[in-house]
Amino acid sequence: MKKIVLLSLGFLTMLSCNESSNGFTINGSLRGDIEDGTQVFLKKIGEDNQPVEVDTTMVTGGKFTFKGVSEKPELHYLFVDKANTYAALILENGDIDFEAQIDSLGFAKIEGTTQNELFSDYMKQSREISQRAQSIQQDMQHASTSGGSQETMIALRDEMQELQEEYQNFEVDYIKNNPNALISALLLERATAAKILGSEEIQELYNTFTPEVKDSKPGKRIIESLEELKKSEEQAKNTAIGAKAPNFSGPNPDGETIALNDVLGKVTLIDFWAAWCRPCRAENPNIVSVYKKYHEKGLNVIGVSLDKSADAWKKAIADDGLEWNHISNIAYFDDAIARLYNVDAIPAAFLLDENGVIVAKNLRGPALEQKVSELLD
Repeated sequence: MKKIVLLSLGFLTMLSCNESSNGFTINGSLRGDIEDGTQVFLKKIGEDNQPVEVDTTMVTGGKFTFKGVSEKPELHYLFVDKANTYAALILENGDIDFEAQIDSLGFAKIEGTTQNELFSDYMKQSREISQRAQSIQQDMQHASTSGGSQETMIALRDEMQELQEEYQNFEVDYIKNNPNALISALLLERATAAKILGSEEIQELYNTFTPEVKDSKPGKRIIESLEELKKSEEQAKNTAIGAKAPNFSGPNPDGETIALNDVLGKVTLIDFWAAWCRPCRAENPNIVSVYKKYHEKGLNVIGVSLDKSADAWKKAIADDGLEWNHISNIAYFDDAIARLYNVDAIPAAFLLDENGVIVAKNLRGPALEQKVSELLD
């Protein structure tokens, strides 16, 4: 089974008259070429982010039915045997009416319960923005293949950027306007994980949720992720430009412990990298060039590797001619130094002055030499 990608664009206190605490009924209707006896699967995402089967039924005369009890509203998926698409719906107690063409399950009409009405409203609006994005992408592809002007490509990129900002604002506004919707919790959970919003704004939006939405699975996960985000933001302050770089230490390739404070120069570059990181390896020749040019004037470099293999780390140092100090805990992104510096992607770099104060971050190519020259020449 292929992995499910939740909602291509995304992702109550008052109950509608047909919702019931006695359980749910999904009344399904499928159009198109579909044989009696075709299986329909009701699934949800398990702990390992893979689909888990909840129930199975069969199609008869284009109809199918699921019945059961839902403890609380939760996102589920409907798969039909031999169909290439699937449909998302909110499983909650009440009568849920599902109607779709067998070849386009993702565009199903889902009605009957509060959360599914809210979910369908969100999907309708998000699809409208998605269609506009697809149109821009088609225009960009046509301009590229037909030799369109540079001005046209720039205009289309700007248009796409504006649309992306519009979509982000749409999702935030949807959350604000629908604090009783499970989809709002799903959207806020995604924004929290992607660090699209700051912790204060996420907290404010979460506080508006109804008790039912707060008690949902995504609602609970938001609180867990929010605590991690707050810690991350606090760590980011410690490694912001103008802050004193936190000291750290670790083993070098010979097993000896080296600390940042022991190798500070007039200018010091902390370079987070790894042998497996292609952009890092591509940048290494530039760092080598700058180091050779400015080391005697006071430039020091300390490489912090996020490798998983000590042998690969040492080989990359030799192959790339990296003659400066190196340390690594061979811990990948679980490395304590990476966490201290809030590094969740590499390459990442911090440039320090003679006092160990961070004066620049993530400089590469000519920008690195320009800043080093400014500090040492």
